[in-house]
Amino acid sequence: MLSRIRTLAGHLALDVSPLRDSREFRLLMASGVVTMFGTFITMVAVPYQMWELTGSYLAVGLMSLAEFVPMVACGLWGGAIADSLDRRKIILLSELGLTITSALLMVNAMLPAPQIWVLYVVGALATGISCLQRPSMESLIPQVVAHDQLGAAAVLTSLRWNFGAIAAPALGGLLVATLGPAFAYGLDTLSFVLSLLLLWRISSRPPARDAAAASLRSLAEGMRYAVGRKDLVGTYLVDIAAMVFAMSTSLFPGLAERYGALEAVGLLYSAGAVGGLLASLTGGWTARVHRQGLGVLVAAMLWGVAVALAGAIPNFWVMFGCLAAAGAADMVSGIFRMTMWNQTIPDEMRGRLAGIELLSYSTGPMLGNTRASLMEPLGGPRLSLAAGGLLCVAAVAALGAALPRFRHYDARTDEHALAERARRAAQLTPEVRSTDMV
Repeated sequence: MLSRIRTLAGHLALDVSPLRDSREFRLLMASGVVTMFGTFITMVAVPYQMWELTGSYLAVGLMSLAEFVPMVACGLWGGAIADSLDRRKIILLSELGLTITSALLMVNAMLPAPQIWVLYVVGALATGISCLQRPSMESLIPQVVAHDQLGAAAVLTSLRWNFGAIAAPALGGLLVATLGPAFAYGLDTLSFVLSLLLLWRISSRPPARDAAAASLRSLAEGMRYAVGRKDLVGTYLVDIAAMVFAMSTSLFPGLAERYGALEAVGLLYSAGAVGGLLASLTGGWTARVHRQGLGVLVAAMLWGVAVALAGAIPNFWVMFGCLAAAGAADMVSGIFRMTMWNQTIPDEMRGRLAGIELLSYSTGPMLGNTRASLMEPLGGPRLSLAAGGLLCVAAVAALGAALPRFRHYDARTDEHALAERARRAAQLTPEVRSTDMV
């Protein structure tokens, strides 16, 4: 019995070898912890301030819609430049731009009469800059982490995300309610400054000599590659469907007020991250899974079930628990998707595909929040939440049936996974590996 317990604990334990072996990965993780702390505080502060100024579900939901166009345009272009320019330079310039947008939100909040249009415009601008940066940031990971450690790196990255997503939204709700939005935006600005200092230490990552220049043609090439990979198409479509139908964070301020706990609105925003953190801390087993496509399908359906229960059961703390369970399922899905992407996509396409991935996991939440806000007048926020969860389950099940290549994906036999493993093994001689991982 004791040996079985030790074996189970070994399967659940975190693999921290990417942090131990790669200096660049340590810098990326440290920067991510700092900047995400401020970003998640702002994630609560902006809709809270909009709700405070307007009292409108629609006004809060339309913030996501306003960010949609810059997200699509900049996400795709960010992927193209990530494959054609120095990824470090892109990351640094984008981080500087995000520092400026946070400062603008702080200045607006300090005005005697804060302007609503600033929340929409600056929010859209910040989204665009972030989407320019993300492909370079994400395509950097396969360059600084060994191929066999990419699954562990995905778990650690999700753990970092949840670290900020739990404490920061809860603290952000308290700070906004007590000290005001300007203070929250000021903390976000400071976090970006500290993050810049860490990212400055990352080594230059110039593109390959024969890298395609950023252009519409290179974007089209990336799209053709993605569409031709039915396993990749499955990762995009399942996540989009799950988020469009079940993402409902625009309802949180109104739901918290309905339960008489508006000051605890940050808890609802952090609930999913609580579950995600638990999934990450016990996520060592995910690195041993080879059927990631099936894992994504199961996790996405569990996400929908948990969201439906959150809307159906009329109790604040039960809703919090269901949203936490939903977050755990979503995190497992994200780990599997990230592992598939990093283990099968060649480096010369990684930036452009990261741009497409960004669209897949960003489009859904934006449209989902708009969907939730538009459905709210039909029967209230709880009905919008529960109905979205049920629609998610149905949509994911239908996609699983329609995409057998995705459903049967196996990293041990997939031609793209095997080819990428062989390519990296040929490129990284022992001498290069030891130099790169110091």
